[in-house]
Amino acid sequence: MTETATAPTAPATSGTPLVEMRNINVAFGGVHAVRDVTIDLFPGEVVGLVGGNGAGKSTLTKVLSGAQRADSGQILIEGETKNITNPRDAKEYGIECIYQTLALADNLDAPANLFLGRELTTRLGNLDDDRMEDATRKVMGRLNPNFHRFTTPVVSLSGGQRQAVAIARAVYFNAKILIMDEPTAALGPAETAQVRNLVRQLKAEGIGILLISHDIHDVYDLADRVSVMYHGQIVDTVNKHEVSTDDILGMIILGKKPGDVTQKELEQLELRG
Repeated sequence: MTETATAPTAPATSGTPLVEMRNINVAFGGVHAVRDVTIDLFPGEVVGLVGGNGAGKSTLTKVLSGAQRADSGQILIEGETKNITNPRDAKEYGIECIYQTLALADNLDAPANLFLGRELTTRLGNLDDDRMEDATRKVMGRLNPNFHRFTTPVVSLSGGQRQAVAIARAVYFNAKILIMDEPTAALGPAETAQVRNLVRQLKAEGIGILLISHDIHDVYDLADRVSVMYHGQIVDTVNKHEVSTDDILGMIILGKKPGDVTQKELEQLELRG
């Protein structure tokens, strides 16, 4: 079924982007995983990055997060060229990733996960549990005032609550650019709504979000623009409210811009749906 978005209140896509990736290329042997990709992201904006398996989405975001070096291309953060060679570089520039696995330590509670690897200590060098819990309560109060399970191991939290902990960790350490990989995968309707509300809260705070999702409804509900990848290239970047879900599916499946898809191809897409 075709879904057409109503015009949202979107952030202005003028001025200096938070991040620009220009002419990025990554090849593994003879396979071009990413080919001459240019994409940008503005403050308070969500850009949905979509495409089929093997389209190049993960490789592209790994370049931005420092987990994969590009063979060529340029990354600009707030208008300045930066050399991102590892995840530490990315974090220094305010880039944080929330992968589908969340990278949480199940046996630890929310404060311990928030500060994992970056623990606060007392003057004597002991863990400052009180200060870490207080900081966690403050950031969670901003993001999700209904979260109260601060002393419970995160393994017993719901999927939406675990996402909230991972997001809080990124926000506490001053993320400006957030890469979210399938944030609502395997969540129920109530938890999905909770995560979507968290994303809207981050937008309101001016954080730019690169949202990787196979869920077209997630993309339509949250994204301002949508960039579609096909065989390592960007098919097009479109304003979400100017296209339908069928247009986006056509780009994902056929690798063609909406105006280039034939009536016969549209009928075949409808049969697939």
